Amino acid sequence: MIDALGRNIDYIRLSITDRCSLRCTYCMPAEGVQWLPHERILRYEELLRLCRIFVSLGITKFKITGGEPLVRKGVADFTRALKQIDGVQSVTLTTNGVDLKAQLPALIDAGIDGINLSLDTLDRTRFFERTRRDALPQVLQGLDAALGVPGLNLKLNCVAMAGAESDWLSLAEIAKDQNVTVRFIELMPIGMGQGSVPCTEAEVAAALEKAYGKLTPYDTPLGNGPAHYCSLPGFVGKIGFISAVSHGFCDRCNRVRLTASGYLKTCLQYETGADLSALLSEPDETIRAAVQEAIGRKPASHQFQSAAVQNGETHIMSQIGG
Repeated sequence: MIDALGRNIDYIRLSITDRCSLRCTYCMPAEGVQWLPHERILRYEELLRLCRIFVSLGITKFKITGGEPLVRKGVADFTRALKQIDGVQSVTLTTNGVDLKAQLPALIDAGIDGINLSLDTLDRTRFFERTRRDALPQVLQGLDAALGVPGLNLKLNCVAMAGAESDWLSLAEIAKDQNVTVRFIELMPIGMGQGSVPCTEAEVAAALEKAYGKLTPYDTPLGNGPAHYCSLPGFVGKIGFISAVSHGFCDRCNRVRLTASGYLKTCLQYETGADLSALLSEPDETIRAAVQEAIGRKPASHQFQSAAVQNGETHIMSQIGG
């Protein structure tokens, strides 16, 4: 689907729950948040109906997100059903890894096309400080299980925080002998992220080059989103960067988001979009028109570095699907 600025919108992030098993400092307060009532979370049947409408408009790449998607029952069955919709090109999933080991076999059997595992550190103490949960052993078990699946498109996502150089290096090291992509994400100033100290792609890249040698651009696409990738000398896997703040990519943005309650978000920073849950009793054509109208109003760019933003997002990341 082409928006008003000529961007091809072919990728959607589907949040299937706002629940999460961790309490990451840049995502959620220590005490958590008030969860959506279950009746406000879209049923899988409703999600699949919307996905068929999205496909009819040219959105063919799907990322299943949360919260943490694996805390919701039936994710593998939903994945299988989504894969069976005619026109769907890929279905991937992002997870914190806590429940990945147990659920990975069912996801593989369902035909999942890729797994993104969020992991900011391999140090158990810092993991606890960052997530407020002592769950690193479970996450590493999930990582080992995923690394053991031949041909699985596996990416590690690290939110790069100031002063965490040892974490960047140890995570990057995983790509040295494993065919895995390690990606470093600039923290976006939304929700709890506004109070955290981020760092830029340039800082991470400088640390990696000092330790491992020159980063060489790798032009072959390795995913559906805005990341760009590099090779390091002697590394089997790749290094990626998602740098929305320092290297804005709004001019080529290809994504929208659907929250667990059925709100279509056309830009992460803004609350503008369309409440598709309110239209579920209407014919498909009415919903299709609402999607087209919302994407037609997709903002030209974020304004993360602006002090005053109209209609800015007021929810935290776990509530909007990241």
